[in-house]
Amino acid sequence: PADDWNRAAPLMVLGATLRAELFPNEAALGRFVRVGDRRFRVIGVLAASGSGLGMNTDELAIVPVSAALAMFNTNTLFRVLVEARNRDAIEPAKQQVGAIVQARHDGEQDVTVITQDALLATFDKLLGTLTLAVAGIAAISLAVAGILVMNVMLVAVTQRTGEIGLLKALGAPARTIRLAFLTEAAMLSTVGALVGYLLGESGAFALRQLFPVFPAYPPHWAVIAGLGTALGTGLLFGFMPARRAARLDPVQALMKH
Repeated sequence: PADDWNRAAPLMVLGATLRAELFPNEAALGRFVRVGDRRFRVIGVLAASGSGLGMNTDELAIVPVSAALAMFNTNTLFRVLVEARNRDAIEPAKQQVGAIVQARHDGEQDVTVITQDALLATFDKLLGTLTLAVAGIAAISLAVAGILVMNVMLVAVTQRTGEIGLLKALGAPARTIRLAFLTEAAMLSTVGALVGYLLGESGAFALRQLFPVFPAYPPHWAVIAGLGTALGTGLLFGFMPARRAARLDPVQALMKH
């Protein structure tokens, strides 16, 4: 309330989690809460809003500044939160806060003013770096998987030399043989992609169980992109074995068989 901030009024605003734990089945307004050796009357309850700026506002108990200084036996503040009127006012507000604090601290700039945009930009950089690292690991994994698919298909061509020769002797065009091997490569890649998808969903489910506040839900576009990339990789690395099978001479293939 509008009052003298230098007076340690015994008033308190509770976060949503604290209110639910202290007064689960009754109204919190007007009740008293003891913090240490002091009693505070609850005059408000914050709406649930979760974590932000490194703290969970649902678990806060807000008291007047002078009361907090007396409780912790200090005359300094560690952090001051300031809300701008709108997004465009954030940068001017930052400059004004810095100027006010500097003027009150005898011209010394001994505080750091951080905006949410700056924090978000830092997190974006970190996430961007992590994304590049994960993309690099994924690229290596795709290359290894592609080489494995290619080796499997090359072995399949070697083992089916006689069948390929028989098909070509019966008049099967190279396009049909090439398509048959590409279809097999696509099936191998699809099975691997589905197994990977199921493993990813299982990992995300385990994360949600261990950390309920962490939104471990893969976006639909990422799932589609992952399945499509796996299928494309299989077709890409399966093309050479398929082309090799299509180019076999039927006579030599039947002789080798």
